[in-house]
Amino acid sequence: MFNEAIPNDRLLHDAAVIERFLDARDDTSFAALFKVFTPQLVAFFRARGCVSAAEDVAQEVMFTVYRKADQVRDRALFRAWMFKIARHALSRHYSKQSRGPATVDLADVPDRLVAVNSNQTGTPAFEFYDWIGFLGTDEREALTLRFVEEWEYHEIAAAQNIPIGTVQWRVFNAKKKLAPLLKKTEQGNQLLRKAA
Repeated sequence: MFNEAIPNDRLLHDAAVIERFLDARDDTSFAALFKVFTPQLVAFFRARGCVSAAEDVAQEVMFTVYRKADQVRDRALFRAWMFKIARHALSRHYSKQSRGPATVDLADVPDRLVAVNSNQTGTPAFEFYDWIGFLGTDEREALTLRFVEEWEYHEIAAAQNIPIGTVQWRVFNAKKKLAPLLKKTEQGNQLLRKAA
């Protein structure tokens, strides 16, 4: 009997949070909604194989929920409505992955593309800054914060006072621009290793 009360209490709490948010869409009510449902969305995405981007997609869903909350017709179906948005977001995520242009995972770059010359004067960080030198200021800053400083997308967005989607776009676009350069560098390093 005690075990049955815990899920019911949680459902009642979730329903109260939803009602507060729908009654007054402000920062406080959204923060409470975000705190309750983001972990559930992250678990939903991870259970469906979207592990690395689960938090980003969950944040995207919560942003959509915030913007479109006035479209909810039946408050009792809010949760179902939100998870419908989540399913669509997951489909878009997988669709983007399957048709996306070639990019490079910058987390792997220092291990794969270290200078091969005998004196080893270049360091991975130095090479990274050399590679991103041709990018625009915004893209360089986004890459540096994301991959050198290891900030999360939402942290970069908050620090720069821009939408998280803008940060994600800058990182994606920069990686797309770097892919051909790093591919040539890697091929050159392979030739130098064979010649040595």
